[in-house]
Amino acid sequence: MQKQWTIQDWQIAYAEQQIQINDLYDYVAKIDNYDHAWIELASPELLQVQIEYLVEKNSTDLPLYGIPFAVKDNIDVAGFHTTAACKEASYLAQQDAFVVAKLKAAGAIVIGKTNLDQFATGLVGVRSPFGAVKNSFNPEYISGGSSSGSSVVVANGRVPFALGTDTAGSGRVPAGHNNIVGLKPTKGWFSNTGLIPACRTIDVISIFALTVDDAWQVAQIMQGYDENDAYSRQHPANVPSQFSKGKIAIPAQLEFYGDVETEKAFQIAIERVEALGYQVEKIDFSIFNELAQALYNDAWVAERTVAVERMIHREQAHPVIAQIIAQADKFQATDALKAEYTRAELARKINLALVPYDALMVPTSPTIYKIAEVEADPIVKNSHMGAYTNFVNFADLSAIAVPNVIRGDALPSGVTFIAPAWMDQALANFAQTWQTHIQLNLGISTQPYKKTINIHSQHSIQLAVVGAHLTGMPLNFQLTTRGGTLLQKTTSAAHYQLFALKNTVPPKPALQCVQTGGNAIELEVWDIPLANFGAIVAEVPAPLGIGNVQLADGTWVKGFICEGYTLTDATNISHFGGWRAYIHSLQATNSKFKCHSIGEIVS
Repeated sequence: MQKQWTIQDWQIAYAEQQIQINDLYDYVAKIDNYDHAWIELASPELLQVQIEYLVEKNSTDLPLYGIPFAVKDNIDVAGFHTTAACKEASYLAQQDAFVVAKLKAAGAIVIGKTNLDQFATGLVGVRSPFGAVKNSFNPEYISGGSSSGSSVVVANGRVPFALGTDTAGSGRVPAGHNNIVGLKPTKGWFSNTGLIPACRTIDVISIFALTVDDAWQVAQIMQGYDENDAYSRQHPANVPSQFSKGKIAIPAQLEFYGDVETEKAFQIAIERVEALGYQVEKIDFSIFNELAQALYNDAWVAERTVAVERMIHREQAHPVIAQIIAQADKFQATDALKAEYTRAELARKINLALVPYDALMVPTSPTIYKIAEVEADPIVKNSHMGAYTNFVNFADLSAIAVPNVIRGDALPSGVTFIAPAWMDQALANFAQTWQTHIQLNLGISTQPYKKTINIHSQHSIQLAVVGAHLTGMPLNFQLTTRGGTLLQKTTSAAHYQLFALKNTVPPKPALQCVQTGGNAIELEVWDIPLANFGAIVAEVPAPLGIGNVQLADGTWVKGFICEGYTLTDATNISHFGGWRAYIHSLQATNSKFKCHSIGEIVS
């Protein structure tokens, strides 16, 4: 089996019978652990249980049939031990975490549990009794944490995707240090049932993948409300699916701790954003920094203490973890309430600051250190890793970490795009454009990025418009003010006619499907948030309505249609090819008429 296979590569290999699902036994048996990425690999018995489940299924009905993946070892997988990188806390999981169950039901196979900073407390990947996880590019350097093992097994091509967790950046920092994608979802979009908490109020389960495409495909399977998770939330389905403001914010105050290579890398990222057509603006980062510092320097640290001491005695923890959770002793219950009030105020200010922008772009990490450097200075060096990550979950934001460059010293450096809650699809769409633009190799491989899917979700509807709702036309605001974003400019299939209706304000056309004498009609396809679609439909006046329209590529989308009775006195304008050309012809005629009138007056 090859390395650095994406989900699509695995699917093709199965379809072309390059591999059989039983090959996974040998594949897992040959995995070594020189980089300390694994805590427990699947035994033949654990693989057999999962493979036998798939044998009884139709592979075409399972989107992840036979795809191997790894799970951070603070997330339960039935039959595997869950340790959270603490041997004293180890237990044998009896059932799958909610999201793991969904992935396995889709055909994916867990081949192992991965190493982490103990109890997911750390951003460096060295705080584990199972060994410091080595960076996939240079083993002297940190992998990033706490989801260290999951990031490295993806970067090294052992699996196409892996689950991590993210509280303060654990699903992003390791992605940046290993040249892969880290999708940090909106809090509550994925269920946390079956997760050992770090800070329960802000924890999320995250996804590592070689490509945005794979991360998004996995996210669509994992997402969904879980009534057994008190922090699970229903998707509001009222947010844009694409960026539309044309502006990206960056911090006015940038800190790289003397790392010139990361500073140069971030300047390249700014230039790349501008090359994609976005305006880059600096914003005051002081409120972001203030909220970030609260995570470990305020009463919030008590959440970690609660999580750890529910499982073990403090003295059984890794020495650095014990030192961190001991800080809770100096706080009182009143301090916790004050900390929450401060968090809420700063989160509100941060969200308001981001309103004018599609996203905030930051370095995923301001620098990178050698393992020995972190072990010599564990608290300070770790805190540097969270400079651009700690505030995100506190402020209820979504984020995606993506590769950017390979630095002059041959280490990767990534950037993260951050947006308000539930903007996950818009971030993924942009990240796909970003990966296409930068054309950086995947993980440690020489394999370039290749787009494999169009990013869609069940929380929006595609709507074809042919007339007054087109860009620049009088009713386009009915789409943009409802979070609609333009997906493409194209034409209908070649079996439609377009009519200009009489006595409509503003002027409107009607589209009708015909058996003969049809044309391809210019149209735009807009993506409309599902929760806002009804408001648009309610504004459609008779004789117009919403039906189904076939596009030039053969696909069907919702679109504006018209009752046939009103076309008897309408004007057939199909020969113009679209409403815009027809309007321009009217404007040209009116302009010519005015010129003649003025000429007549002057003469």
